[in-house]
Amino acid sequence: MSRNHSPLGNNNLQNYPEGRNLYFEDVELGDEIGPLEKIASDQDVIDFCNLWGPPTPNRFTDANEAAKSKLSGPIVPGIMTMALMAQLFTDWANQDSLKDLNLVFRQSVPHNKPLIIDATITDTREEGEEHLIDCDVVMTGQERERYVIGTATVSLPSRNSQ
Repeated sequence: MSRNHSPLGNNNLQNYPEGRNLYFEDVELGDEIGPLEKIASDQDVIDFCNLWGPPTPNRFTDANEAAKSKLSGPIVPGIMTMALMAQLFTDWANQDSLKDLNLVFRQSVPHNKPLIIDATITDTREEGEEHLIDCDVVMTGQERERYVIGTATVSLPSRNSQ
């Protein structure tokens, strides 16, 4: 794997301003986060599996192995899909912001196709000293077919706590 290659796919990110201070008070119900577009290439999945540990070939990396599992082709591992979806929030806020991510897989996530991840803020709340936002999150394909849906909770700093 090359030094600049990420097993989470190629970085076709929306540019979030570097050093941007995002605060709890900046967000409102209905605000959208994203979209983040990723492509999990065959090589990205192989690299991820080599880091993660399942021996290759497997249903994630090989068409014949996928067919044995009655899949139409190799699929992106669930844990890799979760990492891709988490990236939406960690890029938007910061690396420590994501507190919870609950996902439901509606169908297998394919290789080599655009994956579009976005979220909508559904609630804001304070719990003790934490300022939390809840979001609905979805991963779709180019034709808006839903691969994964779920919810996320993100913690943001408050201007009032600074």
